[in-house]
Amino acid sequence: MKLTLLLIAILLLPLLIQAQDKSTVPLTRRRMNDTLVVAQQDTSAQKDLYDVIRSVFNKKGTVDNKATTVIGSKPVFSVLPAVGYTLQTKLAVTLSGNIAFRVSDNSRISTISSNAAYTQNKQIIIPLQSNIWTAGNKFNFIGDFKYYKYPQSTFGLGSNSRSANENPMDYTLFRFHETILTRITGNLYGGAGFIYDNHFNITETGNADGSVSDYTLYGPETSTVSSGITLNALVDMRDNSINPTRGFYGAVQYRNNKTFLGSTSAWSSLIIDVRKYYRFPASSHNVIAFWSYNWVVLNGKPPYLDLPANTWDQYNGTGRGYIQGRFRGAQMVYLESEYRYHITKNGLLGGVAFFNAESFSAAPGSPLQKVQPGYGAGLRIKLNKVSKTNIAIDYGMGNQGSKGVFVTVGEIF
Repeated sequence: MKLTLLLIAILLLPLLIQAQDKSTVPLTRRRMNDTLVVAQQDTSAQKDLYDVIRSVFNKKGTVDNKATTVIGSKPVFSVLPAVGYTLQTKLAVTLSGNIAFRVSDNSRISTISSNAAYTQNKQIIIPLQSNIWTAGNKFNFIGDFKYYKYPQSTFGLGSNSRSANENPMDYTLFRFHETILTRITGNLYGGAGFIYDNHFNITETGNADGSVSDYTLYGPETSTVSSGITLNALVDMRDNSINPTRGFYGAVQYRNNKTFLGSTSAWSSLIIDVRKYYRFPASSHNVIAFWSYNWVVLNGKPPYLDLPANTWDQYNGTGRGYIQGRFRGAQMVYLESEYRYHITKNGLLGGVAFFNAESFSAAPGSPLQKVQPGYGAGLRIKLNKVSKTNIAIDYGMGNQGSKGVFVTVGEIF
């Protein structure tokens, strides 16, 4: 029933979006970022949901299949109401607003997007993400701002933690992240940023069996701040950042939180994000993709809610098969592979099969624990054939009976 509601909402989206002329392209709520390149190619043989909707409501029986893209500095606005579902939110009503534009004719597409949501779990989610390219792509400004009123469970520290030790928590999160990158050479960018994460009104219910929770043992607090600077490097050689078919992506972020900047404690961390994409077989449109995401605390003791955790990466992609925050600890090592294939020749429907593995330590200074696998399969429905944006509906499974549906717009990585 929930998936049926989702699909109905998706099919109605194009009717609710602001009317667009031939110089615009519908935007997605995620991964509309620095390397978006929309090919000026004939897409008449391909179909997407917009073609389906137009064919249903076009009384003349003709469908315009011309390729579209963002041209010039005129902003393109879209409003996307939808219904979604994840393990951490259950049913969610969302309203996404997107703006795409070019600062100059020789710059990449800049985007500002938001995906506000109210969920069945009484969560309020208000994010705002920006990716602004200056003239000639000399500088790239990346922003990540969030306000969450977020009831969510934690399950203890380390990948040996048990789902039976679910500890319902509630908190409010305010996040301000801003990074400035500049081109060093070719596709290599480097820069620095400022990060501020404030969790407040933190409460816990406690473990169901009455045992002391890892949150309490770690050091409970009603409010925490992590504030510091980042050093960043980026190499992006993907052919399409929304749905890559080939290429390489690598990003490194060093974060150093300081008490004189307002942090509850001084600590530092490192994130290494590497992805590689191949056509497989080489003569086909099918893709095999590999992802390595490693997030480690280098020194100090971060607040509990700022420790590395699954599905708390920037785009909430790690750990399909498990609820967000199911595993948490000072060190996170994550690997995933996904095979993406066409079901229909016109590209409207596709499928994926995926497998991931993750290992976490517990508190800082402890070793990595058991490797926890996740696996599953999913359906892809082409939302926009020019940007290659898909609606992703996945069914994932993991250990200790973990399983669920994961729905989003765009590929997981």
